[in-house]
Amino acid sequence: MKILVVNGPNLNLLGEREPDVYGRATLDDLERAVAKRCKRYGWKVKFFQSNHEGAIIDELHARRGWADAIVINPGAFTHYSYAIRDAIAAIGVPTAEVHLSDVDNREDFRRISVVRDVCVHRFAGRGIDSYLDALEAFATTNGAA
Repeated sequence: MKILVVNGPNLNLLGEREPDVYGRATLDDLERAVAKRCKRYGWKVKFFQSNHEGAIIDELHARRGWADAIVINPGAFTHYSYAIRDAIAAIGVPTAEVHLSDVDNREDFRRISVVRDVCVHRFAGRGIDSYLDALEAFATTNGAA
């Protein structure tokens, strides 16, 4: 199985940005944890992070023939990017929406997810474990667990 992990705006600042909300783990720490779990399953993984909506869409399009599943944290784009939502729908690759923080119990605007309805899974509020939960969900549905 091949997993594409996409991280949106400001996630490059993990470990520095609001550590009381997002934790002290860096993006490198997150990627190492995900890579370790994927290795355990014998899966390949690619990582992508961008602060630019179009770059995220371009990556989703480019990897649609490679990825068997996608784990995406769209960051703030979660709440208003119909373009990313449409890209996920268009490529037809099973996608899990993930968030480090508990977005459903934060500011009102964070409770809105325009990508939720095109994702097969959603995990939030568990830090890096939200990403690992998504991998476990894909492992369960694909017989790897």
